Amino acid sequence: MTTTTPPAPPERRAKSTGAAAAPEPLWRQLQAVAGALQAIRGGQSGTAALAAVDAGLRPGVQALLFRVLRHTGRAQALRRQMVARTPPPAADALLCCALALCWNPEDAPYEAFTLVNQTVEAAKRSPAVRAQASFLNACLRRFLREREALVAATEADPVARWNHPRWWIERLRKDYPQAWQQILQANNDHAPMTLRVNVQKTTLALYQQALAAINIDSSPVGEAGLVLRHPVPVTELPGFEAGWVSVQDAAAQLAAPLLLEGLDLTQPLRVLDACAAPGGKTAHLLERAGAGAALQVTALEIDPARSARIHDNLRRLGVAAQVVVADAGQPQQWWPQHCGGALFDAVLLDAPCSASGIVRRHPDVRWLRRESDIAQLAGVQARLLAALWPLVRPGGRLLYCTCSVFRAEGEAQVQTFVAHNTDAQLLPSPGHLIPGNRDKGGPVPDNRPGDHDGFFYALLQKSPQ
Repeated sequence: MTTTTPPAPPERRAKSTGAAAAPEPLWRQLQAVAGALQAIRGGQSGTAALAAVDAGLRPGVQALLFRVLRHTGRAQALRRQMVARTPPPAADALLCCALALCWNPEDAPYEAFTLVNQTVEAAKRSPAVRAQASFLNACLRRFLREREALVAATEADPVARWNHPRWWIERLRKDYPQAWQQILQANNDHAPMTLRVNVQKTTLALYQQALAAINIDSSPVGEAGLVLRHPVPVTELPGFEAGWVSVQDAAAQLAAPLLLEGLDLTQPLRVLDACAAPGGKTAHLLERAGAGAALQVTALEIDPARSARIHDNLRRLGVAAQVVVADAGQPQQWWPQHCGGALFDAVLLDAPCSASGIVRRHPDVRWLRRESDIAQLAGVQARLLAALWPLVRPGGRLLYCTCSVFRAEGEAQVQTFVAHNTDAQLLPSPGHLIPGNRDKGGPVPDNRPGDHDGFFYALLQKSPQ
């Protein structure tokens, strides 16, 4: 392999192109944040809610919305202290946004009086909330006067304290009697930006030097990862469009090494990546195997739009796989036609899950999920395991993973599977990885992830016949 130092991007300092655009007024941003919060309360994802915001407003709105979502439990508890009946949805969303942003003056993005004034201005300029502008003004002025007492009155409420639904908190208490508070705290922190270096095009050391040359500080993590001290747009990353690097959490970077470790990569191997979008793990398998490996990878994705992202990522990184739009749980619809009915040496099942391990990256998840979702998702995972296990050759392996910390989607799922499949042996595996935790029990690869998302891994081997 020939390694090359990644090219440096254009100078990071923006050059003046004329008069600077006037900043958007805060009241407009607050209107958009409240609209997004209302959409999330209605069941829409945060990604979809933000996509509806004007592009010029979106970066500021996203930053404020994420902050609001991390303090929504507290805001709702404060609102209940002041208001006997829940206001109309649009007014309630704006009120809770303001309370979430200003309840803690040490962490507020703006002075409390500024937030209150701009919230009232947002109400006055919104047809849906204009009639409640005086009501909102009275509530928020009262909050400023009585902040200390009102906040103290909410301290005993676990939803206010941890900013997660009550059922979520109780499930974590049961699953992790010693670590549930640590998990909840990590969920309310900001996730780092972590990169995976494409070792077919450069090395970890060379890429870190390229980052340092443009004043981007980073630290190594795992086999091919770099954690950035501060996040930057991917357009500022050296060689990003040329495929030198990808954005991928440190926990997710464990999948390819776990699945491929111990396999003879000099021999032809058939690998299936089920539920593959957006293609990060597919690409990592190919990168790690190397150009000389006879690795035939099939990437499955049921959603055509998400499947297109797999193609885009593989093209940027300069690797190739067979991408099939199909339901992994219905092998008869794709296995004979696209794979010739041949068994796989290795299968990666990154199963649909609650996403409870990536709440710090997607703070809307905690408010979108319902307690009943966990059993429903566990059923989907069990069906996928049952459908894909017969496609693994004798002596082959299947890596089951989810970005969940709930044991029903991890440890309990795998224990049930092994109990009902006598030909399945659980190999040394990381198990549940707690978000943000650097010290984990159980066997894991030598290069352990540092600050990472919550994840679960179980490596299963089929008995040889």
